[in-house]
Amino acid sequence: MTDVTCQLSISLDGYVAGPSQSLENPIGEGGLQLHHWAFESASWRAQQGLTGGQDGVDSQVAAEVMGGIGAFVMGRNMFGPGRGAWDEAWRGWWGDDPPYHAPVFVLTHHPRESMVMEGGTVFHFVVDGIESAVEQAREAAGQQRVSIAGGASVVRQALRAGLLDELHLHIAPVVLGAGERLLDDVGTPALEQVQVRSSPVVTHIRYRVAR
Repeated sequence: MTDVTCQLSISLDGYVAGPSQSLENPIGEGGLQLHHWAFESASWRAQQGLTGGQDGVDSQVAAEVMGGIGAFVMGRNMFGPGRGAWDEAWRGWWGDDPPYHAPVFVLTHHPRESMVMEGGTVFHFVVDGIESAVEQAREAAGQQRVSIAGGASVVRQALRAGLLDELHLHIAPVVLGAGERLLDDVGTPALEQVQVRSSPVVTHIRYRVAR
């Protein structure tokens, strides 16, 4: 069966986004600090069509975690800041060519027609829960992986439902103090640590979620 994985940058105190998330500051106050390791890597920059950046372990990890993905699942909060009925003019944070280049299944309570974007990204809006979203993503991904892109609420739902096979955490030496915590109310999943790599700015840990 297709593996379902997730990779997230996280603070030392367990937050994947800072407080006061908004349209102007979508990952909250201080949240960008969690991602500096990726922004400065050569492979992440190449994925965004940019040049430069640093080679090394962080660049290797950035390439690996985004490789071999055939479909994504994300929450509505990650797709956009709105709540309630859709603003049909909103087409995501990323412009006409989002970075996914694959089907993306967005969990929501409000139906919306699928959106075909440039570069192969198609947003599908799923109103019947995380199990349905993952099932549809698996079918779309074929032999490739499904990635739970976030945010934290969707990852928690996947863990509680026993749908996640691997969890990759990029632990930044940052203390946010408040915001969106990743591992609240997920029960007691059995995590097997299978790989640890580090650089001066981040520690990458890959866990297998035991069934």
